[in-house]
Amino acid sequence: MGLPKAGGRLFPERARARRRGHDEMIKSMTGYGRAEAVLMGRKFAVEMKSVNHRYLEVSLRLPGMLSPMEADIKKRIGEQFSRGRIEATVRIDMEGTEAAGRYALNLPLMRNYHALLGQLKDELKLDGEITLAMMAGFRDIFIPTEPLQDPAALWEGLSGVLDDAIRMLTEMRLKEGQSLQRDLTERLGLIGGSLEGIAARTPQVVLEYQKRLDERIREITGGVVVDESRLLQEVAIMAEKSDITEEVVRFRSHIGQFTELMAAGDGAGRKIDFLIQEMGREVNTIGSKSGDAEISRAVIEIKSELAKLREQVQNVE
Repeated sequence: MGLPKAGGRLFPERARARRRGHDEMIKSMTGYGRAEAVLMGRKFAVEMKSVNHRYLEVSLRLPGMLSPMEADIKKRIGEQFSRGRIEATVRIDMEGTEAAGRYALNLPLMRNYHALLGQLKDELKLDGEITLAMMAGFRDIFIPTEPLQDPAALWEGLSGVLDDAIRMLTEMRLKEGQSLQRDLTERLGLIGGSLEGIAARTPQVVLEYQKRLDERIREITGGVVVDESRLLQEVAIMAEKSDITEEVVRFRSHIGQFTELMAAGDGAGRKIDFLIQEMGREVNTIGSKSGDAEISRAVIEIKSELAKLREQVQNVE
C-alpha cells in the first residue's frame, strides 16, 4: 500500500515527516565546511571547523568592517548546533574594482601608538627615537580602502555564504555521526548479548550452588541424611542475596533508551553519556552479587564495551 498523495505530491505532513527523518540521527561534533561567492564586487569566504566540547562555543575571526555583526553571526551559527567548539573565519576581499589592493593609513591608531611609545620612553628613561620602521611594524596601521561599507549590503552578501558553510559543516557532522552510530549500535548489541547471557546463566548458578552444597554436606556427614528443608532454606538465602533480576531489567531499559536517543538525533550526546554511567553502576552491582566465573567474565566484557562506548560518545553532539 503506497503513501497517500494529493495532486501528485505527498501531503505536507508526510513531506515534513520525511525531512525530519533525515535529521533523526546522531551527529558528530567534528567537521569542516567552507563556502565562498563573489557578490557586489566582493569575494565573501567563510571557513568553519568544529571539534569536541562539552557545550556550544563559537569563536569568530572577522575583518574589522564586520565587527558590528559578530552577535548576529554567532546567533546564526548557534541556531544550527547544540554542542562543540566551532571556529569560523570570515574574509572579504575586493574583486575587479579600482579599490582592490588599495590601502589607507589608520591615522587615529598611529597617533595613539606614537603617544603610548612616547609615554613608555619617558616613564622608563629609554634612549632612541620613535622611527618609521618601528611604527610600520604595528598591526592595523594600514587598512584596506572600502568604497562600500553599508551594513545591510555587507550582511546581504555574507548571509548566503555563511548559510552554505553551515550547511556543509552540518552535512559533514551528519556523515561522521552515521559512522559513530553504526559503531555504537554494534557495541550496544554486544553488550545486550552479554547481558542476556548473564540472565540465562543466573538460574543455573542457583542449581549448581544447591548441588555443590548438597555434595559438601554429604561429604562432611559421611552420607548421613540431612534435613532437606534446611538445605532448601540455605539455597533460598543464597538465591536472594545473588538475585540480579532488578539490575538486568534496569540495564535492558537503559539499552532501550540508548537506542531511542540515537534515533532522536540532535542533542543526544550528554544524555547517552549519563546512560552509560547508569549502565556501569548496574553491571558493577551484577558483578558484586554474583560469584560465578562465567558471569564474571561476561561482566568484564560489558565493562570493556562500555569504556569504548564512553570514548565514542564524547564526540556525539
